[in-house]
Amino acid sequence: MTRLNERDRSAQVLLIEDNRGDAVLTRRAFKRARIANDITVAESGEKGLSILRREGEYADAPRPDIILLDLNLPYMHGRDFLSTVKDDPALRRIPVIVLSSSSADTDISAAYARHANGYITKPVSSDTYDNVVSRLESYWFELMQLPPDEATPAFS
Repeated sequence: MTRLNERDRSAQVLLIEDNRGDAVLTRRAFKRARIANDITVAESGEKGLSILRREGEYADAPRPDIILLDLNLPYMHGRDFLSTVKDDPALRRIPVIVLSSSSADTDISAAYARHANGYITKPVSSDTYDNVVSRLESYWFELMQLPPDEATPAFS
C-alpha cells in the first residue's frame, strides 16, 4: 500500500463537473497544491464513465486515483453515476468524493448510501476552495493509504 504522494507519478484526479466556473476554481486550487496532479474534467456522468471505462477517444485515459463528483449533472444525475461506479467491480475501489453545492441531509445520506467515500459542500469563494483542496490533498494524497495501481483484492 502506498500514499499518492509516495508514487512516482502525478496523482490522477477525475472531476465530474458541468459548471465551468466551479471546474476552473477546482483546477486553480489543485494547481496551487503541493502534490503534482493531473485533473481530467468530464462535464457529464456519461463522459466520466467513458473516461473510466477507457472507451473510444478515451482509450488511453489514465485511471484516476480519486474522483470528485458533482451531484447535479445534466442527463445522468451524480447519484446514478456514483451507483454505477460503486456497482462495477473494476471501478468500485476508486475513492469518490462528492463535491456538491447541496448541503441537504437527503443528498448527503443518499451519497453515503451509494458508498461515497466522502461528501463536501462546495465552497463559495476561491480562498475557501483553496482551503478545501488543501485539506483534500492532505487527507487523500498524504495520509490515506490506497491500493497499488490496478491491484487485485486479496478477498471479496
